[in-house]
Amino acid sequence: MTGQPIVAVTATSEMIRGAPRVRLNEAYVNAVTASGMIPLVVAPLDTGFAEIVARVDGLVLTGGEDVAPARYGAARHARTGDPHDARDRTEIALLTAAREARLPVLAICRGLQVANVALGGTLVQDLPSERPSATTHDRSDARTARVHEVRIAGGSRLSAATGAEMITVNSSHHQAIDRLAPGLAVTGNAPDGVVEGAEWVGDADWWMLGVQWHPEELVRTPPGWDRALFAAFRERVAAVHR
Repeated sequence: MTGQPIVAVTATSEMIRGAPRVRLNEAYVNAVTASGMIPLVVAPLDTGFAEIVARVDGLVLTGGEDVAPARYGAARHARTGDPHDARDRTEIALLTAAREARLPVLAICRGLQVANVALGGTLVQDLPSERPSATTHDRSDARTARVHEVRIAGGSRLSAATGAEMITVNSSHHQAIDRLAPGLAVTGNAPDGVVEGAEWVGDADWWMLGVQWHPEELVRTPPGWDRALFAAFRERVAAVHR
């Protein structure tokens, strides 16, 4: 089929200026369109997940709220943010449908966390209190600054996508993968060992790659790693373009 591939990009919802609104940071839209894809923004929903997956060529799971600890059988930590149950439900259902359809998935920040939960893993709910280290992971004040290194496993999809085994990234999170879901492999780590990249290795015919940083905020910076990551996703998406 000719034309640009279409990818579903998940969004959140919240009260803004006194009204409930669907919200997505524009950086995701810009990164997707700059890579030659058309973003289809998906709000938190109650149904229609398989139908969405059937009509798009890829899925981007975006950053945002903390995943509800009940989703992975844990009690809520005092520093865990209020959950967004509709968003959790939507993204878990979309990830499940994408896996069944073998639709390429790029999972970013919360997206990696929710994918790990959807596939059977758990999360560290608050890194500063549960896994204190010299590496500061919540640098939301510097979304386009590269604040720490990530070591990438050689031979991984993440290494192939970025073209590197050591990069520097931004960081805007206080949660991270704890117990890894069956079928996933860790392919990137921060200097303190926090998981920064994971990908599906359960079988060869599903391309699912997740990163803990925010590559969409870095595609206009001089290093090419993040542009290359979106380009690799686009290549996989193009292969299933309907």
